[in-house]
Amino acid sequence: MNKFEQLGLNESLLLAIKDLGFENPSEVQEKAIPVLLEQNTDLVALAQTGTGKTAAFGFPLIQKIDAENRNTQALILSPTRELCLQITNEIKLYSKYIKGLHTVAVYGGASITEQAREVKRGAQIIVATPGRMQDMINRGLVNIKNIDFCILDEADEMLNMGFYEDICSILSDTPDEKNTWLFSATMPAEVARIAKQFMSTPVEITVGHKNSGSATVSHEYYVVNARDRYEALKRLADANPDIFSVVFCRTKRDTQAVAEKLIEDGYNAAALHGDLSQAQRDGVMKSFRGRQIQMLVATDVAARGIDVDNVTHVVNYQLPDEIETYNHRSGRTGRAGKLGTSIVIVTKSELRKIHSIERIIQQKFQEKTIPSGIEICEIQLLHLATKIKDTEVDHEIDNYLPAINEVLDGLSKEELIKKMVSVEFNRFINYYKSKRDLSGERGSDRERSSEPREIRAGDPVRYFINIGARDDFDWMQLKDFIKETLDLGRDDVFKVDVKEGFSFFNTDGEHTDKVMSILNGYDMNGRRINVEISKNDGGGRRDHNGRNSGGGRREGGFRGERSGSAPRREGGRDGGFRSDRGSAPRKEGGFRGERSSSAPRREGGFSDRAPRRAESTGDSLRPRRPRRS
Repeated sequence: MNKFEQLGLNESLLLAIKDLGFENPSEVQEKAIPVLLEQNTDLVALAQTGTGKTAAFGFPLIQKIDAENRNTQALILSPTRELCLQITNEIKLYSKYIKGLHTVAVYGGASITEQAREVKRGAQIIVATPGRMQDMINRGLVNIKNIDFCILDEADEMLNMGFYEDICSILSDTPDEKNTWLFSATMPAEVARIAKQFMSTPVEITVGHKNSGSATVSHEYYVVNARDRYEALKRLADANPDIFSVVFCRTKRDTQAVAEKLIEDGYNAAALHGDLSQAQRDGVMKSFRGRQIQMLVATDVAARGIDVDNVTHVVNYQLPDEIETYNHRSGRTGRAGKLGTSIVIVTKSELRKIHSIERIIQQKFQEKTIPSGIEICEIQLLHLATKIKDTEVDHEIDNYLPAINEVLDGLSKEELIKKMVSVEFNRFINYYKSKRDLSGERGSDRERSSEPREIRAGDPVRYFINIGARDDFDWMQLKDFIKETLDLGRDDVFKVDVKEGFSFFNTDGEHTDKVMSILNGYDMNGRRINVEISKNDGGGRRDHNGRNSGGGRREGGFRGERSGSAPRREGGRDGGFRSDRGSAPRKEGGFRGERSSSAPRREGGFSDRAPRRAESTGDSLRPRRPRRS
């Protein structure tokens, strides 16, 4: 039995829910829907972004609306155009089996006369941004004096954006006897003031603790010098080949600058901020939802409407001015019960903010170090090997095998594997071997040697293990699994990094024999585990709390000052926007040539990206010219 049936929803809504594939209501839905259906009451609900708030107020609202009455009965206020359109689309999906129920979106950047015309045709539900709604009221284009319901979604963010006076004015134009439902991630003073002024003894619902973070999001931070912030971002992207992320900056200027740098360096990136036209914003979001963009660089305001599945990481390139805003950012990942990671890039002077955020979200951050160049190369190589193994063969290639075999004739299996992998690996190794380590100390001469070092008790040892996110592990779960399997203490397993099909972890050298003898060949639900010692020194010693204190480097670690741009990413999920600056002519067919300056192109094989669709230069979007065949 579908659990939504137990909440008191009618048959039309249950049919729509079935079509959408919803089976179990989220906590906020389970708490809010029965209350709103059974009572004519005001409601204050505190729940994090991504917890299903739209359905929590959308289902009971639709059930209470009289579809035969064409007058406006409900107003939903939301902070941004994107969120306004998102709510409108979801309400339409929920009400698809209710004949005569119409929902209209009212927002800036589109024709106000056309929106007024749609409302006049009959819109029982209006979803609006405060600024455009106030404008329409002032012009006499809409009548909300007799509505029965008013919903404030993302109330805290609307107030952060300066809509306090607009909201008060709009609410003053509605009847006192209506029901007001307020949904918010946090409860700052201004939200409490609105609740007190315009609501009567509201029912209060809190999902988790007030202002707390989502349990499906892990939090980590990386301390770097201020001048290395952008270089750190690139390395974190390279160290997570499957990253699908939102990168947050404080200002529109920084957002545009970081996006342009990423594009120039070959990443599939785009900027999302208030200076873009509505058409540009729509184009960027369409590309991001289609995974043609790998890294969406956004301001807090512009990102409020982002509701995209499977975002793997939120990257705080800069921490927000208001600490509470961090919760909104991290809520972009870890949705629908899936795991996500929130990354913060900070300088030493900003560490106090990390501790403040920990107190507010009631979760601990894990301190990590920026991966070294050789560590990134190893991750990319193993990712490529995993991708090759998992690739499904299209047997159309059989027609070309005789010609291919002729070209590759005389190569042994080992030589063929080396050459095939080197097509991708050489670009990374050539780029990173001249780059300095951003994690702090340079390491000793012994550590820079490519010779294997002697493993001693007390020295950290880093391991590769062939299980990862696809085996339903995050870093904390994998750490617990290793500790329990090996019967180790709380701090004996550290620096755990989980990738899609494999992972890395550290122990002290004294545990190496136990790790290799017990984990190698271990049967995990029919999956045979393989562990190898990684060719690095474990990335530093730990302090008495088990935290990494920096200093160590992988053997063969690269030195030298960082210069130039990162290797270009050309293949896979490749449709992000990029500039034409500095790009070399493409070679027709086969593998493309190296760039004449700076870093090599990223040719593909390291990420799953779609073909390029469009490009952006400055503020304009235009279709890319077809590639030459």
